[in-house]
Amino acid sequence: MKFTTIALLFLAFVVATIQAVMAETNAERLARGLPPRAPRKLYRDIPTRSDTADRHKPSGKPSLCSTGPVECCEEVTKASSKEAKVILELLGLFLPPETVVGLTCSSLLFGNSCFGSQAVCCDKSELGGIIAIGCAPVKL
Repeated sequence: MKFTTIALLFLAFVVATIQAVMAETNAERLARGLPPRAPRKLYRDIPTRSDTADRHKPSGKPSLCSTGPVECCEEVTKASSKEAKVILELLGLFLPPETVVGLTCSSLLFGNSCFGSQAVCCDKSELGGIIAIGCAPVKL
């Protein structure tokens, strides 16, 4: 009987000591020079709806041109210029004279340079790049 009493007292002492240590805050531990305890998990390890949701993928580099690909045009001028008027009349297109057009255009080749041509962003390209309509210069 004495052994059982001593064992129960020892067990009660151990439980009380463990509870006292567990009640200790991280501030108290740091004050004693001990590292802080890991945070307690207050939830179960069941994935939530936000954990299983599809994540967005990066869209890549932003385009310099919102209307299409960047083009390299040999000449960028207004629709009222002599060269542009001839091509527009041959195509049967009638544009306001202040419309900016690109002549002899090709798609951007070899990275981000036009090699002597002017980089532009155009609304519409006609006949495989002979003329591009509604152009705006782009800095590469």
